[in-house]
Formats: sequence, structure tokens, C-alpha cells
Amino acid sequence: MQEKVDLSARPHVVILGAGPAGVGAALRLMQKGTARVTVLEQQSKPGGNAGSFDLEGVYCDYGSHRLFAKLPPNIMQDLRRLLGPDLYYQVRHGSILLRGHWIHFPLKPMDLLLRLPKSFAFGVLGDTARKLLPRKSSGAPTFATVLEQGLGRTVCRDFFFPYARKIWGVAPEKLDIMAAQRRVTGSSIGKILRKISAQIPGLKPPHAGRFYYARRGFGQFTECLCEEAQRLGAEFKFGARFLGVERENGRIKAVRYQLGGEVFEIPTGIVWSTIPISVLVQGVHPEAPREVLDSSRSITYRGMILIYLVLEQDRFGRFDAYYFPEESIPISRLSEPKNFNNATEPRGRTVLCAELPSDPGRPEWDMSDGELGDRLCEWMGRAGLPVTARVLKVVTRRLRQAYPVYLQDYATHLSRMDDWIHGIDGMLTFGRQGLFAHDNTHHALPMAYAAADCLSPEGIFDHERWAECRQQFKSDAVED
Repeated sequence: MQEKVDLSARPHVVILGAGPAGVGAALRLMQKGTARVTVLEQQSKPGGNAGSFDLEGVYCDYGSHRLFAKLPPNIMQDLRRLLGPDLYYQVRHGSILLRGHWIHFPLKPMDLLLRLPKSFAFGVLGDTARKLLPRKSSGAPTFATVLEQGLGRTVCRDFFFPYARKIWGVAPEKLDIMAAQRRVTGSSIGKILRKISAQIPGLKPPHAGRFYYARRGFGQFTECLCEEAQRLGAEFKFGARFLGVERENGRIKAVRYQLGGEVFEIPTGIVWSTIPISVLVQGVHPEAPREVLDSSRSITYRGMILIYLVLEQDRFGRFDAYYFPEESIPISRLSEPKNFNNATEPRGRTVLCAELPSDPGRPEWDMSDGELGDRLCEWMGRAGLPVTARVLKVVTRRLRQAYPVYLQDYATHLSRMDDWIHGIDGMLTFGRQGLFAHDNTHHALPMAYAAADCLSPEGIFDHERWAECRQQFKSDAVED
């Protein structure tokens, strides 16, 4: 077991945000003995949007989360050591509603043959044949044009385009090509066929169709990393609201935060941020140039309402998650937490978590828990998933910044903010919110460890090495 070391002579790194990226960086810094670390988190516990909580005896996540087996060996080794028997290796069992038919997800060849609507199958075949004909492209590529060129009209019209409108709240034509690169792993018929063939016994690669999960919910991953970082000497201040970063002559001087009604200041020359990049830019003093501030107000996030139904039954169904691409059903996904860790307790009680993309100002944002619960039961009935058990309780959570929205001008604004931050000595931004990147935890943790590996005990940051890491992260695509 690694023991604490005297870090009094080391540089002091203040990390903003205790999600997977922030906590991962804190742990890695402590493991290497590189720096003293203070983490500021406005919530009462670590995890952020990847956290978990107990609802009537059921561990629930903020949505549907999985840890895919794509982590570097050293990070996977840390998780195995820290979670021990609480680390589960699960088989995925999802289902997608397509033209009134439920199809297994990940896609299985036999399920497609038996359940795929014939009209959909013939449409895909026709689109595939048309792809053999030469076509001229017009205008700059967008999310819509890239996907339609790769997948054809049928798949786009019935799945990706309505799902995009639901998730991001805008027309696919208004989305940048990055939305396709970041959010869609199967962006061509060939890629989809390879993913389907990967489910065939004998052709299945290691870890295909499986994921890691924890006994106490997905949030236990970040919680165990946090506990280990604290054991090694990292300081975590929960309930701390970020107020600003003070700088002088191009260098960071201090970080201000509010805790328990009092305002505090931490003198430091190094700030690593995993909070939204727009919030960071707006919190730096003296303030950023006007064009940088304008850019910070120009990028947008999509919010999410999470609706939890506590039902009086052992289990609702056999699937861990249900996907709803059709716009007639407003929710995008429904998950049953007990199916993620095969929990058998509590008896006679289960929870369903529905994800409703929305934003402040929308009618549903101000609905009561009861109203949203009634709407959810109605939508599930229309989708062929009627709620027959007694609803014991309805609980909701609202996430204001669930997904970055990749509008066609987002790259200009993001680059302007990123370049300005890069020019401040001692400041770094990374993670989903920090880089405006719709990533998974198996992307966020390597990024966090990489940042820590770039800092020397003398406080010198290897920017060239970090630039190479950033370039590699650009190829990451989110997995659901």
C-alpha cells in the first residue's frame, strides 16, 4: 500500500470539480508525489454527473452509465485494487424501439433477422445500393450530410436524425460534423455491420458487449478514487462554490470560493479546471478580452431532467436500458439500476430512471415530480412498456449541462477560449466540461492521469507532451 509523503515543498495544485476527471487527476498527483492538491466541489460528494445516490434502498445513477473496458492497464489496476469484490463485469442487455419493434442492443444478428421491420430492412438495402452510384457533395459537411452519406436515408430518418433532435434540441443540419465524430461510433453501414458481427460467438473480440460496474452504482468508481486520494493527503472541500481565479501579469495568483456563507482564498500558481470552460473563462479576473467572453456565452449545453419511478415490484424487466429514438416518445433512454449490478435487494421494490432532454424555460422543466411521473407512465404505455405495479414514489433531478451542443460555429468559440486559457501560465482545462467534449469515463480518467504525468515535482508542466495527449483525445467517440 502506498503511503503519504511530505509534500510541503511541492507546488500546490487547485483542482476545480470532483467528477471523474478532477478526482482522477488528484489521485494521480498524489500517487506520484508531485504536488499538494486541493479539490473544490460545489456538491456534497464526488462524482458530478457521473455520481450515484441511494433511492429507497436502490443505488441510482444520474442517468445510464457504464465503464467500458478501454482503460489503460494502470488505471484499471487502481480500480480493481480499490473496489475489490465490488467491481462487477456485466453483460449488456439493452433494447431499441424502431418502428414499433423492440430490437436488442448491442445489435445481434439473429434478433435483427427476426425483429427488424421489413420496410426498414428494404430501405437500408436500397440505400446501400444507391451508395454505389457516384454523388456530388455540396457545401460544407455537417452532422446530417456526413451521416446520411455513410448510413443512408433510412437509418438517418428513423434513428439518428430524430434522436439528434431529441438529444440536442436542434435540427441535424445545424450540428457540426464533430457531433457525428464524437457521438456516433457506427457512422457507416460497414461500421454497423462490423459491430453486429462482433456479437457472433467466435468472432466476438474481448470485452465486446460487456462493461464494468460497481456494487454501489457508477458513482462508486469516483468515490473510491476520491477516498484513496484523500488517504494519500489530497484535500477535498465539498459544498465549495467557485467564485473566481485571480491572476497578475499573466500568472495565476489565487482561487476564490464560497463555503458555508464565507468567502475564502487559496494562494496558488496552478489551477486545473474540469468545470464548464465557459464558467472558468467568466470567472477569471482581470476579465478576459471581450471576444473571449462573447465566445463563452455563445457555446451551449443541453439540459436533462431525470425522472425516477420507485415501483412496488422486484424487477420491471430484463433489460438494463431502453432507447427511444422516435420523437413521439419524449424521453431518450430508460434504465433499471438493479439490472446494472444484478441487485436482488430490496425485495418488492425497483427503480426506473428516465432521461428527458430539456432546458430551463421549457414547460416540463417547471413541472412537479408528480406531473413528470404521470407523463412518464403515459409515454411508456405508448411505447409498449406499461407500468402495472404501484408507483411508490417519484423523484426528479435536473442537470443543466448534460451534453455539449456542437453547433456549426462552436469550434471557433471553443478554440478562442482554449487558446486564451493556454496563454495563462499555470492554468489547465480538461474533462468533459473543461474541453466541451461529450466523452465517457474511460476517456476522462486517462486524460486526468495524463495531465498529472505532465507535471514535474518542480511545478514545470510539459506542454508539448500534453498537446500530443490532447490530439489523441480528439479521436475519442462516446459510447452508450
